[in-house]
Amino acid sequence: MISRRPRRPLRSPRPTSPQRPSRARRSLPAPTEKLHKVLARSGLGSRRDMEAAIASGRLKVNGVRAALGQRVGPSDRVVLDGRAVPLRFEERAARLLIYHKPAGELVTTRDPSGRPTVFQHLPSLRGGHWIAIGRLDFNTGGLLLFTDSGELANRLMHPRNEIEREYAVRVRGELSREQLGKLSRGVALGDGAAKFDSIESGGGSGSNRWYQVVLREGRNREVRRMFEALGITVSRLMRVRFGPFRLPPWLRRGQWRELEPREAAGLLAVLESQSQVAPAPPA
Repeated sequence: MISRRPRRPLRSPRPTSPQRPSRARRSLPAPTEKLHKVLARSGLGSRRDMEAAIASGRLKVNGVRAALGQRVGPSDRVVLDGRAVPLRFEERAARLLIYHKPAGELVTTRDPSGRPTVFQHLPSLRGGHWIAIGRLDFNTGGLLLFTDSGELANRLMHPRNEIEREYAVRVRGELSREQLGKLSRGVALGDGAAKFDSIESGGGSGSNRWYQVVLREGRNREVRRMFEALGITVSRLMRVRFGPFRLPPWLRRGQWRELEPREAAGLLAVLESQSQVAPAPPA
């Protein structure tokens, strides 16, 4: 599903993207949940009882001893005292949108000064509201994800996941080898050192040069501040990727696209496999 708000296409480096999906809508499979909650919902005892069972080593997940705080999904096989346990998951209809944020919009529900916000262009929701997954500052454009699931939003935004963010950055003039080295090794900012995992030339014309940069955190204006720390002014900045989620090259500024449930589930599975978060090791 794509919003119909025509604007001029963006002329800048564009990432690759999957083909447009069909318009059929189905429910997104439930995200993973903590094992003790699923077991309690399945009628095997209270949450405290299930935590005690996990701690005592009575449960295995996919053949491995379970750990307190471990998360499971519908595809996991759980065994209690040697017998398979049927799991009951919370039914969800989580939705996930990709929005092409233009520069000049705020990531907030309303602005006292009357400036435009990203939420003004999203489809309405019955009995819920859209949650922005991360933020982009007023002058930055590009990929912005939205969901109606608070749990999913928290999982995607948690700093410990160290999810890759890729940006296209336009500066005036070509960066020197020394500047590239400093940005890769780390520069000092007011809230701590920061570095790019990678920085590659994206070409350009005249005095303008584009660079593709990747980092794993989302501090306020971090990309701009890193360049400014070296005396380099960023004239344009756009996010083109968040983990496996890419900005489609055909999605115009101010438009949104809702991911198909199967596509979203596949991308979330890729993201979880790449995440730094892992279940606690067996006791």
